[in-house]
Amino acid sequence: MAARRPCLLLCLALLLAVPGCSPDQERGVPLACRQGEGAEEAVRRALASAPEEVRMDGTRLSECLDDTSSAGELQEVGAAYVGVASDLAPDATRRPEGREATQLGYLMGAMRRSATGAQGVGYELQRRLEQELSKVDTGSRAYRRGEAAGRRSG
Repeated sequence: MAARRPCLLLCLALLLAVPGCSPDQERGVPLACRQGEGAEEAVRRALASAPEEVRMDGTRLSECLDDTSSAGELQEVGAAYVGVASDLAPDATRRPEGREATQLGYLMGAMRRSATGAQGVGYELQRRLEQELSKVDTGSRAYRRGEAAGRRSG
């Protein structure tokens, strides 16, 4: 029995040393979403194709946030999303049927898509993004078309 202890201890040590093999391991935010100071510009470029599918290096906007997002990742992605929404909102207000309204709708739809089934991650970010909509006609065809597309494929 004493001969089995070193083997058992070695096996336990190996299991503890390899946490990345667990399917429950946190995956975090995809690299495409973490572009530092260039994140806002990356989101803007991606939204140019709205209401068609919007991707950042193959990643959906909704995939940038989930229950495994750390506070730092949430802040980085959130700052980019809020910055873009803040830039789009004045133009969407002036031109409710313009492309900015569609892009803003898509961003909001993608944000809402990411919140589906989530356990509170991003709630404050969603609330903050919705503040940017205070003067936007969210009933316009352009906004609704963008939001529907964002919920579907964002």
